[in-house]
Amino acid sequence: MPPKTEKERPLKFVEVTSSDDEGGARTVATQKVCLVTTPPSPLQISGPDVPQSSGTIEPSGLPSDETLESRSFWKAGNYAAGPTSKPVLQGSLEHARVHPKFLHSNATSHKWAFGAIAELMDNAVDEIHHGATFLKVDKIDVMKDNSPALLFQDDGGGMDPELIRKCMSLGYSSKKSNTTIGQYGNGFKTSTMRLGADVIVFSRSIRASNATQSVGLLSYTFLRRTGLDDVIVPMIDFDISGHWAEPIIYSSQDDWSSNLKTILEWSPFASKEELLLQFDDIGPHGTKIVIYNLWLNDEGIYELAFDDDDEDIRLRDEALRGATKLHKKIAELQSHISYHILYSLRAYASMLYLRKFKNFQIILRGKPVQQFNIADELRYPKVVTYKPQVTTGLKECAVETTIGFIKEAPSLGVSGFNVYHKNRLIRPFWKVTGDGSSKGNGVVGVLEADFIEPAHDKQDFERSSLSVRLENRLKQMVADYWRNHCHLIGYQALVSSARDKQKGHPVQPPVVHAASMEKHSPSYQHNSSCNLQAEVDDQVVHIPGDGKQDLSDKQPGVEVPNGLMSEDDLGSMSVDQICEENIKLFGRCEEYRKEEAELKQTIDKLEKDLGEMRKKCAQISSLLEAKQKLKVK
Repeated sequence: MPPKTEKERPLKFVEVTSSDDEGGARTVATQKVCLVTTPPSPLQISGPDVPQSSGTIEPSGLPSDETLESRSFWKAGNYAAGPTSKPVLQGSLEHARVHPKFLHSNATSHKWAFGAIAELMDNAVDEIHHGATFLKVDKIDVMKDNSPALLFQDDGGGMDPELIRKCMSLGYSSKKSNTTIGQYGNGFKTSTMRLGADVIVFSRSIRASNATQSVGLLSYTFLRRTGLDDVIVPMIDFDISGHWAEPIIYSSQDDWSSNLKTILEWSPFASKEELLLQFDDIGPHGTKIVIYNLWLNDEGIYELAFDDDDEDIRLRDEALRGATKLHKKIAELQSHISYHILYSLRAYASMLYLRKFKNFQIILRGKPVQQFNIADELRYPKVVTYKPQVTTGLKECAVETTIGFIKEAPSLGVSGFNVYHKNRLIRPFWKVTGDGSSKGNGVVGVLEADFIEPAHDKQDFERSSLSVRLENRLKQMVADYWRNHCHLIGYQALVSSARDKQKGHPVQPPVVHAASMEKHSPSYQHNSSCNLQAEVDDQVVHIPGDGKQDLSDKQPGVEVPNGLMSEDDLGSMSVDQICEENIKLFGRCEEYRKEEAELKQTIDKLEKDLGEMRKKCAQISSLLEAKQKLKVK
């Protein structure tokens, strides 16, 4: 059962401002940080030239009917905002402000909870170049109300007081490397707020022989219940260079104590001692993130299921969808990893990164995740090189795509491309072929497309000319591979191949479309400018296990010639597919007409030549007879 809603509690806090410099040349000092460049207010990061001030801001009261009964993420933004406090001017400029509702609306970029989890995994993977060797993802219990919480912990470089404030800020990112995954400076906020209403961060760092540890609280619950109209983040810092943790005081002890009191009141930890115990297993450097007050689904149950598998975290709605009795074919399909990644975090994490880690591992609920690349088990694999035409001035790149049949083909029709960006999976099993067509069944590819940019949620690519060209190229890859390899898994073309033509077998077009050929001829002219990549011999029918084509069971008593389609096959095709077939057949008939005309011309020429030869033969015969008569005389 979800935790009961707590009663509203009054909040008292003291405004403390600070400064922040991207250059890192000076020390950042805050106990509370505001995520926006607002007038001096609690928790503000401001520039070096902005005057500092302090004071108390009284939170506006919640409306009498404001409650938190709904814990569904998609309804969490539906609450009445309190009256806006009067802005404070800094010199002659006012600063933009961010309302707490923005935290929720910003997090809606993640439609999928696993996409939010992947963002936090990316942050840990980016710490590999700072010495990180592991990432722990686990479920812990909150002692205050016995509710579940999500834990993410790594042993990377950690964050000093300056970096943790930049992490809590909106849009700041120092990740400019070609190897790091994160780049927008927004992933931490969107991902944590998508998974739960509140998050607390513990980080320990060593910078220039100065060891520090920091605690920061980003709490949507705190902001809502206190009626604040600015995003406020209480923070406290400690200097641990000595034998004990010494509080870092930036303005006054009262301000530091006020931040600590706020953190203890709204976090899962009720005392300072309990709070500091969270650093015991971090080591000399690293970061621990605890997301609590996890969101519920529409039925009032936690979105994430922890009890179905002790070694996994599952999406409850997707897991329940596969729990009912299903048709055998659907059950087989759902047993494939392409379906498992929709609801199993262990399955998704196993495919999330293309290259296997050497000195790093993801530990999910106490058990390491085994990385999996489906390209390693493809049948009849082939490597295709694609050189995209990138922007002028950029270095030419070559993308190698491994393409082949899944080991379950042809019984399972799973297909698509796993497209990565900077080692991170962006589009799993991207199906580029049309639905309803058997062409491409079982064909899977793997590639890394660093030349196009992913969307902010890293679950798709930005729509651009490069992505469109990539999609078209992948379609061509499927068509080429299918044409040359489909017979290896029990498919064959509708018409005879060029090899059969050389052996003298006649080529017969499927007669079921001939009657409608003229009817659709205008559409052929209309679509003549379309890029029809597939040839006629791309269309296939499935061959039974004995290798012989048998369609007579579809039309009892009717013997269907080899290479032809039955009426049942035709009935199962869509209108667009039938039109496409007719277009192709019309083109073939035009070729046959041309060949027939050429043959007629050849025959006429040969008959004319034959007539001339007969005349010459008659003349020669007459001359021979005349000579023989002369000799006789």
